[in-house]
Amino acid sequence: MNNQRRAVITGIGAYAPEKVLTNADFEKIVDTSDEWIRTRTGILERHIKENGEGSSDLALRASEEALNRAGLTPDDLDLIMVGTVTPDYHVPSTACILQEKMGAFNAAAMDVQAACASFIYGLATASAHIHTGLYKRILVVGVDCLSAVTNYKDRSTCVLFGDGAGAVIVESRNGDGGDGILGNVLRTDGRYAKLLWIPTGGSMQPFLSESADRERVFIEMEGNEVFKIAVRSMVSAAREACEQAGLTVDDLSLLIPHQANIRIINAVVKRLGIAEENVFVNIQKYGNTSSASVPLALEEAYSAGRIKPGDNVMMVAFGGGLTWGASLIRF
Repeated sequence: MNNQRRAVITGIGAYAPEKVLTNADFEKIVDTSDEWIRTRTGILERHIKENGEGSSDLALRASEEALNRAGLTPDDLDLIMVGTVTPDYHVPSTACILQEKMGAFNAAAMDVQAACASFIYGLATASAHIHTGLYKRILVVGVDCLSAVTNYKDRSTCVLFGDGAGAVIVESRNGDGGDGILGNVLRTDGRYAKLLWIPTGGSMQPFLSESADRERVFIEMEGNEVFKIAVRSMVSAAREACEQAGLTVDDLSLLIPHQANIRIINAVVKRLGIAEENVFVNIQKYGNTSSASVPLALEEAYSAGRIKPGDNVMMVAFGGGLTWGASLIRF
């Protein structure tokens, strides 16, 4: 009997706020047009949180759905990991806040910060914990409220971002059942950190310091450079994850890429040689939701019947740091 532990996704959940900003709304805010936004980004609308609402609130809704689908209660969890760049507070972690709101007091809790790749980083970490036997039931959340760090005077970035949350339950299974997380790839290149960052608000430039530039508390991005690195990095990570699992790109049933920009998605798909019908895209409805992007799309694909037992699903993401990664899962 094979006693090797497998990390299996048993529950998926997602949540996006009800408030919506359309491209027509942005025509009233900055010098842009619906046609310009659609053709360059693929985005039609994005969801925005209400005032007084935090990342933990969105994460709670997604987590409850994931738990329900897994047939578990908060007491069953032994680890909570929240991937986010927009925590409720600097201290404590958003995972701590989520734990209290869920009542999951048997679980350790921590945040993961790898920008838009945070969910993939969390999923890979959960998989490693499962394989060592340290934890058996793990909640992994990707959540961001990018509206809180978006400059709505900067037309080059403000049309891109939205708010949302996605969550999965990762459980330990014994034996070779065939399903589970088959491959994980995590990569970082800090030489490009300032291509996508928020300059002010950390220990280098505290908000209240005399040197703080209060005009630079929002996301700043060198779009052209980020585009080139994002495409080649996600393509490389996806191929490497396939190699780990002894598979090829042709064995993939579905690709779920980070929903950052339709041009990036199309370039990744073309380089990998994947048919369009095997790619899931929902950027038109949500924009770039950072850490929530991949799990939001995963839940929509699952609910739409795009994922069936035995399917090989590749999730790949890229974000500030620069960070990127891929996870290959058989359902």
